[in-house]
Amino acid sequence: MYHLRKHYIDNLRWSIILLLIPFHAAQAFKTWTEPNYIEFGPNKMISSIIVFFGPFVMQLLFLFAGMSMRYALEKRSYAAFAVERIKRLLFPLVFGVVVLVPPMTYMADRFHNGYNGSLIEHYGKFFTVFTDLSGADGGFSFGQFWFLLYLFILSFVLLGVIVLSKKVRSTTSSNRGIPFWAVIILGLPLPIFSELLSVGGKSFVEFFYFLLIGYYVFTKESVLEKVKKYGFIFLIIGIVACGAKVYLFVFADMNIPVIYSVITNIGKWFMMLGLIGIGGTHFNQNNKVTQYLTHISYPFFSFHFLFVVLFQSVFANVFQGNTVLLYAVPVVLSYATTIICSQIALAVPVLRLFLGCSIRR
Repeated sequence: MYHLRKHYIDNLRWSIILLLIPFHAAQAFKTWTEPNYIEFGPNKMISSIIVFFGPFVMQLLFLFAGMSMRYALEKRSYAAFAVERIKRLLFPLVFGVVVLVPPMTYMADRFHNGYNGSLIEHYGKFFTVFTDLSGADGGFSFGQFWFLLYLFILSFVLLGVIVLSKKVRSTTSSNRGIPFWAVIILGLPLPIFSELLSVGGKSFVEFFYFLLIGYYVFTKESVLEKVKKYGFIFLIIGIVACGAKVYLFVFADMNIPVIYSVITNIGKWFMMLGLIGIGGTHFNQNNKVTQYLTHISYPFFSFHFLFVVLFQSVFANVFQGNTVLLYAVPVVLSYATTIICSQIALAVPVLRLFLGCSIRR
């Protein structure tokens, strides 16, 4: 059975991708110790952006990827889907790591270590120095393309699970209802999963879990109707929990592991439920603006971080001591240049291919 396209998935996806510019720009102002390409003085208000949105934005993208995978496999063979994943994920992953990330680590090396060599010379360091993979020391990093790496690997893991499950059972009761309480408790394993097979704080198990329940659970209309019905309540719970996390971690500087874990995962799960619910009800539009933003979301994702690092590096001394300008000017300029470059990339066939934009859905 083919499903009508759920435009709110596309709309929430590009909304999250647009949010990445202020989110990644805020990394330079963290109040805690964590390597970043460019670092300014700590600022609690700006750091709050990371603490509030960090637990759920990428997780939501994996859940949407699971949902989209279910809908895609209703129209494509396994082989066709695998080819599409290579073009949509592997091509931009390789292009990003080879072309877009090295200049970011080059600017980081100059900022932190006073590196005096050229960008071309720096490629030798990028592909030979493997430390914490943050790129802040000039060494190798996946940058924002870790997301494509994880999604590429986990998509094929899930594809294997799907193929095996189809062989084990000939019929699938995909329309069987799920009790309301079962949807709520799906968030219970998150504190455990978030620590398993974690690389740089990014857990393969947690992200696979969201891909899995996106495919098997959130494609059920009965589940989506329940989530939409209580979407506003879920969102309020999520906002309160994430707000409490910001207060405890950033402003009160209280890091009580058990309380922090509980609040983090309540906020994570209910923000995701709330955004799906509110999005499904109020954000399911399909017009020229939403189509355009959906269309540029792939190249926007690839380009945005490079420009954030570039403008922060350029204005580090110009606006030294002025936190508002150090944050706001790179954000504004990054939006403008990323959109321009995305538009150019969409007009050039080879760039569309390398950035995963060659396939129109």
